[in-house]
Amino acid sequence: MQRIFLLLLQVFLLACSTNMPVESTGKYAMLREGDLLFCIAAKGNAITDVTEGTENMNIDHVAIVHYRGNSPYALEAVRQGVVLTEIDSFMKRNSRNASLPLVLASRLRDTTGVSRSVSRALTHLGKPYDYNFMPDDDRIYCSELVQKSYVDANGELIFKPIPMSFHDRNGRITDYWKAYYGRQGLQVPEGEPGSNPGDLSRRKELAVVYRFYKP
Repeated sequence: MQRIFLLLLQVFLLACSTNMPVESTGKYAMLREGDLLFCIAAKGNAITDVTEGTENMNIDHVAIVHYRGNSPYALEAVRQGVVLTEIDSFMKRNSRNASLPLVLASRLRDTTGVSRSVSRALTHLGKPYDYNFMPDDDRIYCSELVQKSYVDANGELIFKPIPMSFHDRNGRITDYWKAYYGRQGLQVPEGEPGSNPGDLSRRKELAVVYRFYKP
């Protein structure tokens, strides 16, 4: 009997330590720990004018799914800083005129290190938002939270930084971003290493798993 108990205990501990995504049984049952939620701007904006989202969508924000118990939250960098937002509030904020949320859910094709990645992202909770989108400060913006947190089984970054883009399709830095940085006495960080939500949505390491809107 004792031998059977020890065997069952070992199985239980192994199951607990295995890197299995946490899931919900409610209306967000399609979401798993570490999924990425990409938000679509209905009309486009200064961010989508200079970036490109998957399927040419105007993607201007990204958040990370994180579970507390059976309840999913959106771990995200917003104006208030890096916060955990209740998933219903997140979806409502990204709905237009009480319609379906303009949100796309994507998942890593290889989820081996997803728990470690989310744990890394959680260490940024409370950090202020990076309004200047700089890579080397203590502030953080939405796609930077993902880009700097997600690692593979070997601890290597899954999403390598890319040259930041503040230019339109003609290669011209837009007037909006010139004025934005000019007000702060800064040069537009065109080409500096960074990330943006549109580019992340197009990465080959991700697969779309759910659309909360009707295509």
